[in-house]
This record gives sequence, structure tokens and C-alpha cells, in this order.
Amino acid sequence: MSIANVLLVDDEVSFVETFSERLELRDFETSKAFSGEEALQVLEKNQNIEVVILDVRMPGMDGIETLAEIKRKNPLVEVMMLSGHADVESAIEGMKQGAFDYLMKPVDMDQIITKLTEAAAKKRQHEEKIIQARIKEITSRRA
Repeated sequence: MSIANVLLVDDEVSFVETFSERLELRDFETSKAFSGEEALQVLEKNQNIEVVILDVRMPGMDGIETLAEIKRKNPLVEVMMLSGHADVESAIEGMKQGAFDYLMKPVDMDQIITKLTEAAAKKRQHEEKIIQARIKEITSRRA
């Protein structure tokens, strides 16, 4: 079993390919997208994705717009914003929109592994709470 199911979203193809390989060597399952629009399509098809690593600056639909759509359609999926540019405004906006964290490129692998593990655990805890609430609701109706 993998540590987490991760979607990498960045318009830099070489970054996504290399980063995906590095994560897979560490027992993460990865999917790839090279635009915000493609990321939304991948999420629609793959309901198992737990964490999205999302570049802030991309042509077309940027990271902040993509984050807003991800959270609207998949509120439990955790999103980690990633930027190669020190942009405090986008970091603040990303956090307001519900990003789990905001990291700068180049990313330290130990740091990203820790953050991915924490984000996946948070999503799983939320899912477990929802399941428990549904069980409680169903059993209370029968009582």
C-alpha cells in the first residue's frame, strides 16, 4: 500500500516527471497533470487522490484558480501550493482558499514527504469523521 495518492500539477513537464519518480521511489502513488484544467479532469476520474501538489504560476488557469475549483468540487482533497517565486500575496490567498501548505521550489524531499504524509492523514481523518457521523445518524434512526 502506498503512503499517499498524490497528483502533481505543474506546466514544467521535466519537473513533474522527475518529482513523480522521486515520490514513487518512496512509496507514493502519483498522477500527473500539466495544467489546471487537466488537474480537474484527473481528479474527476480518480477519486483516490488524497493530496495535490499544485504550482502557483501556470499559463491559462493558474494555481489559485485551480485551488478554488479543487476545493469546490473535492473539499476533502488536500492541496499543497508550490512556487518557484517568492510571492507572499499568492501564499496568503492560497491559504485563504484552503491550501494545506505553501512551499518554495526547490523543495527539500524530507520536508515534502513529511508534509504529504500529514496532508494525507488529515484527509483520512476527515473521511473517518464523516463515516462515523453517517453511522451514528443511521443507527439513531433505527433506535
